[in-house]
Amino acid sequence: MPGRLYGGAVDALADLDLRIAGCRACPRLVDWREEVARTRRAAFADQTYWGRPVPGFGPPDARLLIVGLAPAAHGGNRTGRMFTGDRSGDVLYQALYDVGLASQPTSVAVGDGLELYGVRVTAPVHCAPPANKPTPGERETCRPWLVQELRLLRPTLRAVVALGAFGWQATLPALTEAGWSVPRPRPAFTHGARVALDGLDLFGCFHVSQRNTFTGRLTPAMLREVLRTAAAAAGLRGAPYDG
Repeated sequence: MPGRLYGGAVDALADLDLRIAGCRACPRLVDWREEVARTRRAAFADQTYWGRPVPGFGPPDARLLIVGLAPAAHGGNRTGRMFTGDRSGDVLYQALYDVGLASQPTSVAVGDGLELYGVRVTAPVHCAPPANKPTPGERETCRPWLVQELRLLRPTLRAVVALGAFGWQATLPALTEAGWSVPRPRPAFTHGARVALDGLDLFGCFHVSQRNTFTGRLTPAMLREVLRTAAAAAGLRGAPYDG
């Protein structure tokens, strides 16, 4: 049973994060993340890569959870923090800063001073996958981590933003397993989707991938609008933005 991989119940996010960072459940992902950490990109040749699963980032009493896809090979897999050190993270944290949910607009390294206000960032797959494409089986193997994270956040969690169809499809069954009632058939992913659950609103947003942001499929204004609406649903007060 997959549950045997996770060492039983986890009663705190700090403990959960440690367990995630030690996971070796998916051989393909383990091989890839460690190979990337050994070979490194030329621009980061002098850096020591994290090369392990990347846990979520943000306060344990978060009211808003952002669910991505998986760490980038030379982003989170290098820095050890979600959406840190890559172009997708540049877009996400700038938007969070713009709406008053982050202390600074950049996220380059652990220890750079970044704080999130009432927001936690996570992913349904915690290891960097080849070509940024986890398999459905890898997503399912990793699901218990997201389920446990949702359970631990439940006392304060009021909104979830799923980035992209992959994040949406991973989040819905995880919410069900964590105790929320999800409509059947499951709602389809669209940008701007909003689904009301038991005391929680789920929002859909195009992923902050370079493909989406470079082509204009997802603009900074579109991302800010989703984050601002989700923050309001979660009862968070963000700073006004006039741009």
